[in-house]
Amino acid sequence: MSFIERRGFYRSLFFAVLFAVIVLGVFVSTQGAADISFITAVKILIRNIPVFGEAFVKEETLSNHETIMMNIRLPRIILSAVIGMGLSVVGAVFQGMFKNPMADPYIVGVSSGAALGASIAIVFGGASVFGAYLSVQFAAFLGAVLTVVCVYQIARVGTRIPSVTLLLAGVAVSSMASAVISVLMIFNRDQADSIIFWTMGSVSAARWEQVGYLLPVVLSGTMIIMIFAKDLNLMMAGDDTAHNLGVEIDKAKKILLMVSSLMIAFIVSSSGIIGFVGLIVPHAVRLLLGPDHRVLIPFSALGGAVFMIICDTIARTLLAPMEIPVGAITALFGAPYFIFLLNKTKKRGTSS
Repeated sequence: MSFIERRGFYRSLFFAVLFAVIVLGVFVSTQGAADISFITAVKILIRNIPVFGEAFVKEETLSNHETIMMNIRLPRIILSAVIGMGLSVVGAVFQGMFKNPMADPYIVGVSSGAALGASIAIVFGGASVFGAYLSVQFAAFLGAVLTVVCVYQIARVGTRIPSVTLLLAGVAVSSMASAVISVLMIFNRDQADSIIFWTMGSVSAARWEQVGYLLPVVLSGTMIIMIFAKDLNLMMAGDDTAHNLGVEIDKAKKILLMVSSLMIAFIVSSSGIIGFVGLIVPHAVRLLLGPDHRVLIPFSALGGAVFMIICDTIARTLLAPMEIPVGAITALFGAPYFIFLLNKTKKRGTSS
């Protein structure tokens, strides 16, 4: 297959997957305590298309279901998809940049830093002082950014950022943040449930405001990362080889690390810690479509959206009316997959 034919195939596949995501989102919106049929869900969505939607669908009986669909389920589905996109794209970047199939978005400790910031806000009454859930979100974002700065400063050697040093610094800072969270829970048992729920990840409180600020961040971050897709391909061959071929390794790593960390900081401040999405999806896409990041990144974004929508649907319907944190569902999928990858890497190292 020639390059032009291959590019056409990937483009067709991309739009097919995108269409599947849209259909999946509509179908998922019908699942829940309230019985909303697929046809009703489609009518509600058409009715809410600006300008001409109401001209096509005028049924007054949709009003009760319309409130549930448009104010509760739809923002949750879209937020889940956006979070899945961001986590998967960053996972693809880290796996390429560190040349490690087991790397994921939380490898630099940003999630633990965000969880620590949120925990401090919960324990010391930030929500009651500043009024709102936004105070916890802001504290989580601030914790994530400070963690990235801290890890970066620890790992930096002159003007360079060695990958191994970065990984070790991320593990160390993440462990310290987790230890502080544990101490906070021990001395503040009344808030322990809130902290635990935050650290397990959830999109149950999704609102259109969250979608409004997270979607532009994830889309713009993904577009910036796509600019460096060719550089990531060359990095896979080794830093020296990439440097000889004209890639400014340190500059590219700094930009990719900064953009990726900001994306994760915004995501974690919206949903808490949701692990393993950035591990499973990019690795699966790489096995199916190959290591070319020009293909891997957009398909990882779509795959992450599908995976998160499915996991969140399981989380809110499996034990309904009870709800399981979506981070627990992704961990149930991700932990066995991580063990599989670890054994596969170990066997490959033994055979060589």
